[in-house]
Amino acid sequence: MMKAVAVFPARRQVQLIDQPEPGIQSPTQVKMRVLDVGVCGTDREITSFQYGTPPDGSDYLIIGHESLSQVVGIGDQVTKANTGDLVVLTVRRPCPHPSCVACRSGRQDFCYTGDFTERGIKQQHGYLTEFVIEEESYVTVVPRELRDVAVLVEPLTIAEKSLAQLRAVEQRLPWGRQGHRNAVVLGAGPVGLLGAMALIVAGFDVTVYSRSSKHEEKNDIVSAIGGRYIAAETHSVDEMAEAVGAIDMVYEAIGASGLAFDVIKHLGANGVFIFTGVPGCNRPIEVDTDDIMRDIVLNNQVILGSVNAPPQSFQAAIRDLGVFMQKWPQAVRALITARFPLDQATQALAPGAGGIKNVIAVSA
Repeated sequence: MMKAVAVFPARRQVQLIDQPEPGIQSPTQVKMRVLDVGVCGTDREITSFQYGTPPDGSDYLIIGHESLSQVVGIGDQVTKANTGDLVVLTVRRPCPHPSCVACRSGRQDFCYTGDFTERGIKQQHGYLTEFVIEEESYVTVVPRELRDVAVLVEPLTIAEKSLAQLRAVEQRLPWGRQGHRNAVVLGAGPVGLLGAMALIVAGFDVTVYSRSSKHEEKNDIVSAIGGRYIAAETHSVDEMAEAVGAIDMVYEAIGASGLAFDVIKHLGANGVFIFTGVPGCNRPIEVDTDDIMRDIVLNNQVILGSVNAPPQSFQAAIRDLGVFMQKWPQAVRALITARFPLDQATQALAPGAGGIKNVIAVSA
């Protein structure tokens, strides 16, 4: 038997449970011992019973989708991983419909039907357990030197997919990507700060604009990577936009629609605004749709949403995380606030746990 953290939606309970240890069932599967699992807002929303769907026939869902594991066994036909390798695992699995060209192409992050499943979120058990089995196509090997920070790969993939879409959008400009470019990152959580790092490596001048209770800590990290931090408590959106100048790109990583639509009004000519956050069902907000629509048309702007990530984004995240560690090792390590043992997982999942990124150390 092995330990796992599971949510029981019908009973509104979160428990540390005993679960049979899985075994390899096919020649293309990999068995892994889970090392680290990162905690994010999605996990907290699932454990507060806002969503989260157990697998068919189960009354509970094992949570956790940001993971780092070590391979302990492989099937006879596995070629991508070997016993002892450190690996990260993708999250989304394709829908079953033959008509969905995205899923049939291995790009379930663009699923047309919405009938995909997701590890630790929707109809598939997650990684907050001692051992997992997975098909090798969803496994990506991580260099051993990234052991202490590799749990950050999955949240970094959000920025990597966004950057890939940005590059595709920028192909519409005949002159390509040239000259000075300003990017604004909304939010100073792990997704926002990792996104800021990725944008700086991609050549942007980056400003992080955030509401936060720990401005000094966030400012230290942003300053260390060569960005600028502006606190929403002391600077209005108008003041932030004036300080930045022409905004070429906005990377939204906060899930606050009111703030996001205030910033959209300041997007520059030919600019791109990327949404990655999912707001809750809060009270309606007032939005000047005429001004926003007029600017989008007259300034050739693009607004797009980005969710989940394909294997290519995991590979890019591993590569860039290595770059970050060469350039800013202390800043990257500072993103991980605390590590909790598995038997204290509920403390890490609590709404008031604080910190930037809390990690549950499942195995040593």
